[in-house]
Amino acid sequence: MLLIAGMHEAGAFDIPEGVDLITLPAYAKQCDGSYQSRRLSIGLRQLTDMRARMVLAAVKGFRPDLMIVDNVPRGAQEELDRTLSWLARKTNARVVLGLRDVIDTCDKVRRQWLKKRNFEAISSFFSDIWIYGDPRFYNLVDEYQLGDVVGAKARFTGYLKRDVAAVAEQAAKSQQHVIGDDARPYVLCMVGGGRDGLPVCRAFATAKLPAGHRGILITGTQLDAEGRAEIEQLARMNPDLTVVDFLPEPVGLMQNAARIVAMGGYNSICEVLSLGRPALIVPRVAPRREQILRAERLAAGGLIDMIAPDALTPAALSDWMAQGTLSEIAGCALDLGGLDRFKDLAAEILDPVYSASNSLAA
Repeated sequence: MLLIAGMHEAGAFDIPEGVDLITLPAYAKQCDGSYQSRRLSIGLRQLTDMRARMVLAAVKGFRPDLMIVDNVPRGAQEELDRTLSWLARKTNARVVLGLRDVIDTCDKVRRQWLKKRNFEAISSFFSDIWIYGDPRFYNLVDEYQLGDVVGAKARFTGYLKRDVAAVAEQAAKSQQHVIGDDARPYVLCMVGGGRDGLPVCRAFATAKLPAGHRGILITGTQLDAEGRAEIEQLARMNPDLTVVDFLPEPVGLMQNAARIVAMGGYNSICEVLSLGRPALIVPRVAPRREQILRAERLAAGGLIDMIAPDALTPAALSDWMAQGTLSEIAGCALDLGGLDRFKDLAAEILDPVYSASNSLAA
């Protein structure tokens, strides 16, 4: 298995035998949804061309039997066009599009997919679409009126439940690194990559923690230098607050937190649902409404608490944290079997390939 990632932080995770990783020069996504280079002093077109050439070279060298494209059919800035075309012309590889449960509002998704010619790409290059969600909660195909071509290729896997036991060693290291010998209960706040997480970080850093508790804040590596300096200054004034920018495996901290404050990204939500911890979600509302659409439905089902960004204040966080002891989520009604179904779907494609290969070798 060869992973191609757009963030160098991907290299911080434990990688099993038989798996390797390529990290591409990174984009930085702006608040308006546009892109620029995250670290290199080059233009967007030059960066896109560099990434496209790297992906194509890697795929040509690796010659996968199965390629899974995450979230954007043609890749960011259409950087996968050459690779998808080469795979279709030169190989028998199956190409799968993996989608999260929610993308955006219907009108925005349809407008963007038509503009980006995603329907054409799916028809020409993709054999399957795996949707990492539960159609009873949000049926992406119906919600966005994606039509029969997309519907015929779509399979819902269920949500990707985090297997804490599978990452126990790395999770324990991350927890020990932050907790040390402090046995106090703690409230954990995490804001994903941190690019637009400063308001949540600021509110949490200045909120009043429950008596006898400490606070742990993971800011993410994309919080800009000015924002990071502000949060570090607030932390210096609060001895009960610990701030770190990144942990390779925060699930151990999440599992043992008294409460969790987080934004509403897909991965954070899967972790909250998997662990059943009391959680307050502060969803992003721009440039996409993905997070608030997801959070509103989860809150309506009683699986999380939610506060809109325009209602976020230190006092609001203090009030939520000061509530009486909250019980864990007794049981999640959503389908959390996505990882097992992902493996089954991959096996359906790969097992015949290897069976045929072994027969030819014999």
